[in-house]
Amino acid sequence: MKATDPQFLYMILVLPTLFGLTLIGEGLNKILKEEWQGWVSIVFGLLFIGVVIFSYLFFSKNFFQL
Repeated sequence: MKATDPQFLYMILVLPTLFGLTLIGEGLNKILKEEWQGWVSIVFGLLFIGVVIFSYLFFSKNFFQL
């Protein structure tokens, strides 16, 4: 599998981003129900999306130049 294949992009970027957005949505749902654990889910969701953005920048600079 090459780094430019759509499957690679989907596996590395899209699926983890959807998981991070799910964590953020779950956190917002908990906050609306006045549960303080919702902030933990939001923080982990934002961290997860941050890791996805970092990995995109890393892969786009290293693999797409080959």
